[in-house]
Amino acid sequence: MEKKEINDQLDVTKKSMGFIPEIQQLVGEHAPEWFKLYRDSDEALWSETALSAKIKVLMALAVVAGRLCPDCAESQMKSAIHHGATKEEILDTLGVVYVTAGAPGVNVCKNAIRKLLKVDFGCEGCGKV
Repeated sequence: MEKKEINDQLDVTKKSMGFIPEIQQLVGEHAPEWFKLYRDSDEALWSETALSAKIKVLMALAVVAGRLCPDCAESQMKSAIHHGATKEEILDTLGVVYVTAGAPGVNVCKNAIRKLLKVDFGCEGCGKV
């Protein structure tokens, strides 16, 4: 892909997600021949079809959390918020992650939850005797 095409896609990404994931910037800069894969999958994820973009991003959050990728989970959570997902919808999605992938899947999301949703787990002093 040409540099202009990559920059145009990064602009679309920023408009669609509200930010540009670091991995996309790196791939666009250092491996432009692979960047088309990001563009094609982004277009499929963010297009409004039978499922809204918000629902598809919540599904993506569940998948990457189940695959135990904290950075991916944070990116998808940011995108879900940008697409209008509420705190309750994100936490409900994480409930599905727990049922399908167990506690490790939900655990990879804890820092993103703290950061993005400003959730206080009420755990001050947890584990102290």
